[in-house]
Amino acid sequence: MSTARITAVELFELQQERLGLRWLAGQQHAGERVLEAVDTVARRPSLAGYLNIIYPNKVQILGSEELQWLDGLDARQRWETIQKIIDFRPLALVISKNQACPEDLRRAAEETDTPLWVSPRRGHELLNHLQYILARKLAPRVTLHGVFMEIYSIGVLITGESGAGKSELALELITRGHRLVADDAPEFTQIAPDVLDGTCPELLQDMLELRGLGVLNIRQMFGDTAVKRNKYLRLIVHLSRPSLEPSPGGLERLTGDIGSRRVLDLDVPMITIPVMPGRNLAVLTEAATRMHILRSKGIDPAAAFMARHRHFLESASP
Repeated sequence: MSTARITAVELFELQQERLGLRWLAGQQHAGERVLEAVDTVARRPSLAGYLNIIYPNKVQILGSEELQWLDGLDARQRWETIQKIIDFRPLALVISKNQACPEDLRRAAEETDTPLWVSPRRGHELLNHLQYILARKLAPRVTLHGVFMEIYSIGVLITGESGAGKSELALELITRGHRLVADDAPEFTQIAPDVLDGTCPELLQDMLELRGLGVLNIRQMFGDTAVKRNKYLRLIVHLSRPSLEPSPGGLERLTGDIGSRRVLDLDVPMITIPVMPGRNLAVLTEAATRMHILRSKGIDPAAAFMARHRHFLESASP
């Protein structure tokens, strides 16, 4: 799992157009002002918030009330407060509604290379946008080996050992109208307690590699509708070699080989499909996806069959 990080420059560039941000101070060394995900663990306040000198936010927003409060302090208290704000080493300070920046604050920010911005937006707008983008950028993420696809509108990760036929299966599914998100190394970000968002690294965008054919550009071959930018991970289909695992028996013959795989903080449902000559893996993967959709709606064919069987036995007994 990689450690997510963001610099003041990256945050400024991401939100400059939307929030109308302008530099007031601290631009020269802003690329060295870094916020990492590990810095946010067990932090009491939000990543972004209104000025707080007790539990300082990493991005401090100064609205009308905050600037008025500073103006109400005597000279010594004001100097000590500004010094505290700077000493916390925030990722950035943001002044809302294009208000005039106090000269002593601007000078302190310039002397300490603290990024200082001003925006025409209101404080709550800055808070919502900055909180959202920081939460996304610093969310836990991991790269998994497999092919990530959209099948019947849900995100399905196809995994298996090298040579199991993951890419060939993905190509057949694409020809059947499903969409590719990422081949080989999809990245998953936990953007909410129960949501894993899967995306493709920029280097691998639209590409699918197959032995014997090399790298294929799926967008150019099948059109824009054959690829998708991102999708939430809901199911893992694992391709296994039957010689390496015992043959299913007993209850597994009814329910299928169903389990789960831990990805970051979530247990993702996983269905294992044995790879054997003559099996149509595309049809089996579609069926596995449909079955998962039914189960998520509370419909379980195996449970219904066992209930039917139990009822038959009870009615047949004297």
